[in-house]
Amino acid sequence: MNSTKAPVALSLENISLKVQDGNTTRTILNDISLDIHAGEVVGLVGPSGSGKSTLLTIAGCLKQADEGIVTLYSRNKNEAIDLRVKGAEAARVRRHHIGIVFQQPNLLPALTVKQQLMAMRRLGHVFRWAEGGRREAEKRAEELLESVGLKGLENRRISQLSGGQQARVNVARALMNNPEVLLVDEPTAALDQKTAGAVTRLIMDVTHKMRVATLYITHDLGQLHGADRIVEMIDGQLQHSSHERLTDAVTAG
Repeated sequence: MNSTKAPVALSLENISLKVQDGNTTRTILNDISLDIHAGEVVGLVGPSGSGKSTLLTIAGCLKQADEGIVTLYSRNKNEAIDLRVKGAEAARVRRHHIGIVFQQPNLLPALTVKQQLMAMRRLGHVFRWAEGGRREAEKRAEELLESVGLKGLENRRISQLSGGQQARVNVARALMNNPEVLLVDEPTAALDQKTAGAVTRLIMDVTHKMRVATLYITHDLGQLHGADRIVEMIDGQLQHSSHERLTDAVTAG
């Protein structure tokens, strides 16, 4: 994919965050700027404690930066949405515009696979279905489950799924409300290497097909073969490393 021809979907400009640690002030993020285009996977790597997950929470309206601008560009209304919001407005933006894939799926054991997705859609309607909303949601859920390789498993309980299948449900659920942005935080940490590779390829495939802007955080550079761009975070700063150099590092390791 040539991301330069695609519009920017998520823009982080000059993001900085500091925290008080006893009598000292510690810098978590230092003047971070990053644009992610529609249909692009940007891999973000770095050691534990480098600030990767903190940046994701800011992009997902889960935390506020001290400085900087975070903007999401809506595909439907062609509008710029300021993500520096809190409370109910932040929740509304997440429901309608941002999908988040956390390391732990946190799927609801009482619900079937299909119901996991339906619940997410209903949240988007603030607990009430719009006219024809249930039928539309069922169709959307079935299409997504087929796209992630779970056709035929719609009525299974979570306890009946493997770890890899649960990870696929996690991805499908994050896409249920047709977000512009997909934020992925270490989704394969608990999976074996083969299953982890399959889940990562799935995320890259749906990113390109559904034209979402994906920020994929991992400590395992080997999971990012096929990413459109890879950047490193070291001590709260982005290092815009070339894809080739990072790929060579993986091969050498």
